[in-house]
Amino acid sequence: MAVFLTEAWFEQVEQMGQEAGELNLPPALANMVVNLKVTDTEQNIEANFADGLLHRGLNDTATTTLLLDRGILQSIITNFDTNEIMGAFMAGKIRVEGDMSQLMAVQTARPSAEQKELYNRIKSMTTMA
Repeated sequence: MAVFLTEAWFEQVEQMGQEAGELNLPPALANMVVNLKVTDTEQNIEANFADGLLHRGLNDTATTTLLLDRGILQSIITNFDTNEIMGAFMAGKIRVEGDMSQLMAVQTARPSAEQKELYNRIKSMTTMA
């Protein structure tokens, strides 16, 4: 088990992503590169979503940055519910800097079976402490 968003967690997610191979992502998710600036009570965390996975650090090619707290990101990763994501955005819990068009394209995207399976594996090794 690894604590969500720690170095050990990112290392395990990266390894699991490599082991998973092709995720057969829908185009909107396959082409999405978004930076994340996550606020936490202990530290701020920078990450990015690319290739259907969460990676540590910012991605230089991203034209969009999401500002959100750890709890919202945790919920997104756990549920991957686009309605919940849009609700959080509408409630101001997710702020967007830069190009919003990527996010609009994702509204109708659904994760592939392979991505869902990988996310379930990631959830099973994650502790949210």
